[in-house]
Parts: sequence; C-alpha cells; structure tokens
Amino acid sequence: MSQIKDGVELLESTPVPRPGRWVSAIVVALIAAMLAKALITNPNFQWGVVWEWLFSRTIISGVGYTLLLTVIAMAIGTLLAITMAIMRQSINPILRWVATAYIWFFRGTPIYTQLIFWSLLPSLYPTLSFGIPFGPAFASIDTNAWFTPFVMAWVGLSLNEGAYLAEIMRAGLLSVDKGQWEAATALGMPRTTIFRRIILPQAMRVIVPPIGNETISMLKTTSLVAAIPFTLELTFVAQTKGQSLFAPIPLLLAAALWYLAITSLLMWVQSHIERHFGKGFERRESTPGPSSTPSTNTTFLDVTP
Repeated sequence: MSQIKDGVELLESTPVPRPGRWVSAIVVALIAAMLAKALITNPNFQWGVVWEWLFSRTIISGVGYTLLLTVIAMAIGTLLAITMAIMRQSINPILRWVATAYIWFFRGTPIYTQLIFWSLLPSLYPTLSFGIPFGPAFASIDTNAWFTPFVMAWVGLSLNEGAYLAEIMRAGLLSVDKGQWEAATALGMPRTTIFRRIILPQAMRVIVPPIGNETISMLKTTSLVAAIPFTLELTFVAQTKGQSLFAPIPLLLAAALWYLAITSLLMWVQSHIERHFGKGFERRESTPGPSSTPSTNTTFLDVTP
C-alpha cells in the first residue's frame, strides 16, 4: 500500500515476518521449563537438606578458606606475572630466559600434577639450605615445619597462576603503542614512572578482562588442593560431610550455590572495573566530528601529574 502526499508517493513498510525466531524462542523456553521442573521437583536432590546446610559452620568455613586461597594466589600470582612480563621484555638475556623457562614449565604441566609434587616436597627435601651453590650454606629450614598443607596450597596455586598471568600482562603491555615510551623518554621521565603513570594505566584496558576470568577460574581451581591434601576447602568439606551424612548430593549442591554466588559477585566487580579503565578509550573510539578527526599518525601521550 502507498499514499501520495504533496506529489510524493509514500511507501508503507511492513515488518518481514520471522516465524523462525518465535519457534526457536518457544522451543528454548519449553526446554528450560522442563529442566527447571526436573531440578526442582526431583526429591532425590533433597532441597530441604540443601537449605539446612547452606549456612552451616562447616560450609561457611570452607567458603572462607576458598576465598582466602583465591585472594592469596591471585595477589602473589599478579606480582609474579608483572615481574615475569617485564623480564620477558628485558634486554638482559639471563632475565629473559629465566622468565621464559618459568612460564614454559608452569604452563606446560597440569596444576594437579604440580600440587602433588608440592605435597611431596618435605619428602624430596627434608631441609632447604640457602647459601653459595656447591659451597657453604648460610641458613637452612625444616620443610615439615614451614611447608604446611595450607602453605603448599597457596604456593602451588600462586606459581601456576603467575605463569598464565605473565602472558596476559605481556600482551597488555605490548598493546600500548611504542611511541608512548619514546615520547616519555624524550621528556626525561624515568622508566619506573613511565611504566607506572603511562604504560600500565593504558594496558589495564586489555589486562582486566582476562584477569577477571582467571580470578573466577582460580576460585574453582582451589578445589584441586585436595591433592596436597588440604582438607578445609569448600568442595572437600562438602563432599566429606555429605558422605558422613549419606547425603553427598545436597551438600555438593550447597557448595555449588556458594560458587555461583561468589562468581556472580566477581563478574559484577569485573564489569565495573572494565568500565572504569575503558572510559577514555570509549570516547576515543566514538565517531569523531568533521572538525575533530585525529590524524592516524598522531601519538597520544598524557603526562599530566
């Protein structure tokens, strides 16, 4: 159908029917409803037991140790990652090869295998000595006294996570234009100030999303510390308590609900951090006006204190 107005023929457009969208939406909704019904109405899940133990002292204690391991592993892993990323780009070949060997080893072996070896450390090295190689030792420690299961758990997780985060850090640093270093160096700024005030803030836009994913992954990876064995982690205490009560499924469901709650909180925090570090880039990536089109060869450098 068309209309004529002021001598101009106006066409009336009608939306193109898309029955496939409605059919697919209905099918997905039916499948989701069936899954929800099967999950809620199945008495074998024992939802009453789940709510009874969800906030019990046993489960809450496991949540606390899981969070503690996650925070320590990510904090130490991030420091290791920054150090190794800088060493990978060093002009010193020794520093560069040490960082490469560290990343190669810890990324090339499974975390479960690494944790098992950490549990065997007191057997492999009853005493650790510090001194000149093949020479006198200045100090020594008893590994059985110092390397408790908790210490071995966060040490193993931190070393493994540092290797993965190092590549993330390096990719973020390489995403910053090389001209930033050159321009700041020409202004006489020291390298530490250049890195802290110019390079790192710009690299955070690339670094934050994968670090958030690694944090969520680390939260779940802590369940592997049972290989050491560290017996206070959430999954282990839920499984052990469930077996003693002859109700393993409800206790594991309680642990899963806690994992989902913490993961949801971490995703929310990650989204806000990403939005914070992406403010300036969002403005720069927006379509500029005719009078504000920047040159493609222009190097942007903000050295405002």
